[in-house]
Amino acid sequence: MAMTMTGEATLPAARPRVWALLNDPDVLKSCIPGCQSLERVGDGFAAVAKVKIGPVSATFKGKVEFSDVVPDVGYTISGEGEGGIAGFAKGGAKVSLADAEGGTLLRYDVEAHVGGKIAQLGSRLIDGVAKGMADKFFSSFADAASKGALAAGVEAHPAHAEAHVTHHFSAAEPHAMAAPLESSPAPAGPQPFAGPASAPAAPVAAAPQVSAPRKTSWFRRIWQWFMSR
Repeated sequence: MAMTMTGEATLPAARPRVWALLNDPDVLKSCIPGCQSLERVGDGFAAVAKVKIGPVSATFKGKVEFSDVVPDVGYTISGEGEGGIAGFAKGGAKVSLADAEGGTLLRYDVEAHVGGKIAQLGSRLIDGVAKGMADKFFSSFADAASKGALAAGVEAHPAHAEAHVTHHFSAAEPHAMAAPLESSPAPAGPQPFAGPASAPAAPVAAAPQVSAPRKTSWFRRIWQWFMSR
């Protein structure tokens, strides 16, 4: 399976410092995720790295060589590695350096071929692992460059690294962001039924006052009874 990966990183150090770090095996070993050993051999490096891609874990042993070397400008890397029954990987990368505000802009273009069990895991999984390893590498590499810049008395700026992974055999998918929907006023919630408008209340008539019955003496009651006969 063939894959390509391109990306760039802005590093907080001058180009000579970044170039020196890119050729320092100790620095590269500490920055490469899973790297167990990295030794200079001739015009390149011999490396051993442990990689985990999904359910497959393997230790890859390989070597890389440099060509088209232009100090403080860039070089081309080519190499291959074997991971036993897990598969193999081979390919190359072009690395270039350019001055940038706050440091050095590093660009890289990678073309690789993988085979064996790891190739059967699918491009999406391999892309995700490759991008994650690139992000970790440049995060650690930026820290190393920043420490060197501070040691040299150069003001360090926050590093920014981003990797873009694409496959040569897959059509580019549109990444247009959908336009945000215009917000419409929320419909008013149900209003409580107020009922028909009521007429003004009529004034309440005052209740007639009833006087308490007057008490009649027993003599007057006998007299009234006598007169009624």
